[in-house]
Amino acid sequence: MKEITVEELLAKAEQPSKDAKRLHAYYRGKIGVTLKCRIRDINDFAIWYTPGVAAVCKEIHQDREKVYEYTNKWNSVAVISDGSRVLGLGDIGPEAGLPVMEGKSLLYKYLGGVDAFPLCLNEKDPDKFIAIVKALQPTFGGVNLEDISHPKCFHILDTLRKECEIPIWHDDQQGTACVTVAGLINALKIVKKKIDEVKITIVGAGAAGVAIARLLMSAGITPGHMLCVDSKGILHRDRSDRDILQNKFKEKWDLCLKTNAKQVKGDVPDAIRGTDVLISCSTPGPGTIRRDWIKTMAKNSIVFACANPVPEIWPWEAKEAGARIVATGRSDFPNQVNNSLGFPGIFRGALDVRAKTITDEMCIAASNELAKVAQDKGIHEEYIIPTMDEWEVFPREAVAVGGKAIEQGVAGKNIPAKERFKMAEDTIKKARAEVQMLMKEGFIIDPDK
Repeated sequence: MKEITVEELLAKAEQPSKDAKRLHAYYRGKIGVTLKCRIRDINDFAIWYTPGVAAVCKEIHQDREKVYEYTNKWNSVAVISDGSRVLGLGDIGPEAGLPVMEGKSLLYKYLGGVDAFPLCLNEKDPDKFIAIVKALQPTFGGVNLEDISHPKCFHILDTLRKECEIPIWHDDQQGTACVTVAGLINALKIVKKKIDEVKITIVGAGAAGVAIARLLMSAGITPGHMLCVDSKGILHRDRSDRDILQNKFKEKWDLCLKTNAKQVKGDVPDAIRGTDVLISCSTPGPGTIRRDWIKTMAKNSIVFACANPVPEIWPWEAKEAGARIVATGRSDFPNQVNNSLGFPGIFRGALDVRAKTITDEMCIAASNELAKVAQDKGIHEEYIIPTMDEWEVFPREAVAVGGKAIEQGVAGKNIPAKERFKMAEDTIKKARAEVQMLMKEGFIIDPDK
């Protein structure tokens, strides 16, 4: 791999920001509302609005489930945030978080054919936030929680998953974990190591790190073989701040109880020594993870350095230090671990079978299918996971997720797999074709022409 200077990488990383300010102002946002029904003349308004619509309202009043047949609820997802942890910017508020939620909605539509709507709430109290989301259920078929600070993000997700009738998803937790597990499945195949035997270290115990640890355990990692590290060191049962963890960071305390069977103490270098797999969701680098630490890992080691915009260690540094497979969160390096490979297909599958929730098993089904897409093309050290332009990923994920929902009894509709694939494929193709048509006809204008 050609070594790139820090200056070159930073310049490349800054270019999207420059373009973003110009183009966001030009388009005044990224999404809008388009019609999906025919309008032959104004007489059709009597069908779509009053008086005709009253007949539809009465049907739904008699059978609430018909809302999925008569409205767009079947394909609608709310992307909801309080702006308390937006990207790496911190608590910048709901207005400043809105461009991110619009961007998420764009990806939902283009990659998954899902109609997603950004909703940024001026409400930081987690219990009030929960109440608002629950009150929105009549309108939406699902909810994507986004950019909510921890530890309240855990409480919000866990409560809503238990109490809502529609699937609730937190992409910073479940999405990151799903795609990470997919990449790890294939990385372990390449190095010929078994998932239940490897030693694994997770650096960073925020929303992403905790969720990755949880899903890895569901996927077959032996909990006692796992070490998790936060800003104060390795998680273990005898931590000096155990009272704080037990009261304010219960998810971390749960990891203290389940992981680290040998009660290893120390910091990041101690946690990395001898491990087979390092997954870092920590402070952007370079230099957060040091080359000499990687040298202490087991033979044929795997390193996921997922911080953005700069990974905790440059891929070539990790390789020179002995790592056999390296993944990052960036598209300009091989093996990009990107949430966008997960949520569009996962929600497509959940919506198509009218799932009431998204279980961990459904996430693992998506991980396995993601891994299989890459396997079908031929995995190697620099291709352990598909890229976003391999669009067949999304209908295949949808089928896997929907199938698992049916199997687990959380689906409202039992549809054969072939039919579900065609539904997903047609919906996604239509969404992409609409954008291309609008560009071709000049309704979406190219500002550079």
